[in-house]
Amino acid sequence: MGRSHESWSKREKEKKKAKKKEEKMKRKEERAEQSPDSFDDMIAYVDEFGNPTDTPPDPAEREEIEAEDIIIGIPPKEDREDDHLKEGTVTFFDHNKGFGFIKVKGTGDSVFTHINSHLDEGVTEGNRVSFEQAKGEKGPVAINVKILK
Repeated sequence: MGRSHESWSKREKEKKKAKKKEEKMKRKEERAEQSPDSFDDMIAYVDEFGNPTDTPPDPAEREEIEAEDIIIGIPPKEDREDDHLKEGTVTFFDHNKGFGFIKVKGTGDSVFTHINSHLDEGVTEGNRVSFEQAKGEKGPVAINVKILK
């Protein structure tokens, strides 16, 4: 009779493979035994502070929300600051180049202004002016500049 073509190392590898497979099946069975029996066991609730808890919230403390009150996206801006007239003082104005800067009353911010956006002629340094603020290429810009008397 001839000898088997299996070597000792081949048999050892097969034994290790079978042992790993058996251990894997045992672990799978243990997980199946430990898993929750029903869907209710898997549910977690969140309290009013955002912490997970096992107890459901009290229905008496429930707050009803109307579907119309839910705003998806950015709510419309009611009071746009950019649309209101602002006041300030002209701190610098170059008549040759046609531009200058206005210091906003209250905030102290400096706003760029150009002669093309002036409603009144003769705006000079030190004048109190009213204007609307808009976005420019490099920052805020004063438009519709009018001298206050």
